[in-house]
Amino acid sequence: MSQPEDDPEAPAARGAVSLPARAPSPWRRLAVRLFAAFATFAFTVAVVYVDRGGYRDSNDDGMSLIDVIYYVTVTLSTTGYGDITPASDSARLINAFVVTPARVVFLVLLIGTTLEVLAVQGREELRISAWRRRMKKHTIVVGYGIKGRSAAATLVSSGRRREDLVIIDSGEAARQEALADGYAVVAGDATRREILTRAGIQGAEQVIVATGRDDANILVTLAVRQLNPKASVAASVRDRDNAPLLRSSGADAVIVSSDTAGRMLGTSAVSPHLGAVLSDLMNYGQGVEIAEREARPAEDGVHYADCGDRVLGIIRDGTVHYTVDDEVSRVRAGDQLVVVRSARNAHRGERATTD
Repeated sequence: MSQPEDDPEAPAARGAVSLPARAPSPWRRLAVRLFAAFATFAFTVAVVYVDRGGYRDSNDDGMSLIDVIYYVTVTLSTTGYGDITPASDSARLINAFVVTPARVVFLVLLIGTTLEVLAVQGREELRISAWRRRMKKHTIVVGYGIKGRSAAATLVSSGRRREDLVIIDSGEAARQEALADGYAVVAGDATRREILTRAGIQGAEQVIVATGRDDANILVTLAVRQLNPKASVAASVRDRDNAPLLRSSGADAVIVSSDTAGRMLGTSAVSPHLGAVLSDLMNYGQGVEIAEREARPAEDGVHYADCGDRVLGIIRDGTVHYTVDDEVSRVRAGDQLVVVRSARNAHRGERATTD
């Protein structure tokens, strides 16, 4: 089952792990060097062919173009059968000042490039192994469409390191975009357990499920819950009727994307200014924003109205208490506060509540 919003899965890349590139592709460098080696070979053939009369063939029937190609091949490769030898002074000079340097260049290009490609592949495998070892308490984003990109950007804006995010997507275009944005990428369908395992699901702290299909989101959530019951799972759903099924599958937070967008559009139509304020609240890092933060020591015992930020809700013992209902009045140590604040007053590491 495909989970991205547009691209089909590429079977050849299924399950592959890719890390953000640090250097140009070694295969591109190999192609450039092979071209340089061929150019060196062709140049040497041309020089020897021009002076072919100065070479002696064991058959003593003259030097044809094929003979020249053969001679240059065995000479540059250091095979040297000795059946063709330079006889004239000019031919010997050409061998000393053209063929011998060309031989050195040719060997460096071919052997050196092969060794470099093998070394680069080895280093990449070591990078991936080291990445797997340190991948703990990270966040997995399933689907790098519009919602997935926005969720990842919000996490980074709120203080998460890019190195702590892993993107799962089966679309080539989405994977390339995620790599360009600096994230580690696992190719494949996240409804499959082995794909989630490659992304380090057992050690993940958070999972964001943002594919383009409700059935895929439900299956991914079920798979995540089987492999990591403790991870926090936030999932999106298009159809409100599927939201209860997604919650029963194990999602801690379910965002109905179509309803949310519809309410925003309706509010903007009725009151453009109110719509602008709501849109600003949903964008992390600019204007005003909604965020979740831990109660500070100085706020212990303080009335919520006297906190530095405007408090909308208090999360205590796993329950959200809304301040408009006045179920709680004073903040306690260990409370989590849902606040509206200026983006300029944000503290890194405090979570945005937008999805």
